[in-house]
Amino acid sequence: MKFINDDFLLSTQTAVKLYHNYAEKMPIVDYHCHLAPKDIAEDRKFENITQLWLEGDHYKWRLMRNCGVEEEYITGKASDKDKFLKWVHVLQQCVGNPLYHWSMLELARYFGWEEPLTGDNAREVWDYCNLMIEKDRLSAREIIRRSDVKVLCTTDNPEDDLRYHRIIKGDKNFDISVLPAFRPDKACKINEHGFREYMEALKEYFGCGITSYKDLYKIMQRAMENFDEMGCRVSDHGIEYIPFRLEGESEVDRIFCKRMSGEKLTEGEAEIYMTRFLTDMAREYRRRGWVMQIHYGARRNINRPMYRKMGPDTGYDGITGRGPGENLAKLLGALEEENILPRMIIYSLEPADNAMIDTVCGCFHEAGVRGKVQHGSAWWFNDHFDGMTEQLANFASHSVLGNFVGMLTDSRSFLSYTRHEYFRRVLCELLGSWVERGYYPSDMNILGKLVRNISYYNALEFFRFERKDGDV
Repeated sequence: MKFINDDFLLSTQTAVKLYHNYAEKMPIVDYHCHLAPKDIAEDRKFENITQLWLEGDHYKWRLMRNCGVEEEYITGKASDKDKFLKWVHVLQQCVGNPLYHWSMLELARYFGWEEPLTGDNAREVWDYCNLMIEKDRLSAREIIRRSDVKVLCTTDNPEDDLRYHRIIKGDKNFDISVLPAFRPDKACKINEHGFREYMEALKEYFGCGITSYKDLYKIMQRAMENFDEMGCRVSDHGIEYIPFRLEGESEVDRIFCKRMSGEKLTEGEAEIYMTRFLTDMAREYRRRGWVMQIHYGARRNINRPMYRKMGPDTGYDGITGRGPGENLAKLLGALEEENILPRMIIYSLEPADNAMIDTVCGCFHEAGVRGKVQHGSAWWFNDHFDGMTEQLANFASHSVLGNFVGMLTDSRSFLSYTRHEYFRRVLCELLGSWVERGYYPSDMNILGKLVRNISYYNALEFFRFERKDGDV
């Protein structure tokens, strides 16, 4: 029995028309992901479905642990087949979790398997998918091509030498733009364990001392020059909450030197430093024409014993619910006051922040720029059907939905491009329901253009990516 049918998630005729006539064939701009540039540069070949599905995917690891699966079958030394079978056993219990829909979409789009995956057919699917991987040569680049990706932005540290981006850029047989994105989190989170060690790593890489905050700022500028040469158009900051405590340069330098001497900072001192760092980074992004992304609200590494055992990004993060509204407004206002506010996208892991973000972002604008500061797509724990619908509805209610730059994968998996299809189906379902309730005229020309823009064109314009020949 086919589960992923042509009209999956589409319950009205208007939604069906919008999706199939306007959204379905649009290319993809993936302006934020965690794919490894090395895998793309070397066109990594995958041996089996487990390597594609489970390797590095802490979304799935989290669910497996919640079902009591032993770590041996998650990140341990169990065979890839046994890991796959354990995952299937967990997946069939995940009613209502977006991973169920995503997994079914991935099986359908990349392997042609359209039936529900269950414990009864798991071994058959294992053999079938592995055969398709070998037969269709589902390498990293082939999956990107099949997904019709035009631009993708990886996530890279300031000290990255970008060697793999240079390899990709120089390969005339691969015409998809793979660009670095600047992620200076380790330099921002001054109170985190390892901050001083990270300063030493920057010192070694850039070959200069770091005895003051001004020295660090200069290194960040040098790093941005390297990224700019490789076509970088976007930065990203992943922080637990939005800080705002503005102090002068001398106080920031005192705090930096205190931390470098080995002392722990107070929360207030850390906020002063982080505010200055974010402000200075915004100044540089504005000067270079980059987009600044801020992802906040994730309480990282909640299970400390497992963090010490497994490391970061392994499935032990949650939502903080630490209200940022006043600080976000003050931070954006301060940047505007100095005329250094870049184009920005704000993401919160706390869904209760949706209306706040849209109304605060709407206070900042610039002639000739559509949606200069805008609310990012439903992120991480929110990128499910209801979370996407709520984010879109809030965007529409408090801002201009037609300006939205749309979906991103935010993933380490090459198969995750079906998340764009999922998002587009949710978008068309929402618009279709509004039309058929009489909330908006049934004007397919206007709605169709809006859907195409949100699916693809708005991102090209907002990030100022170069269009490729043959763009639809």
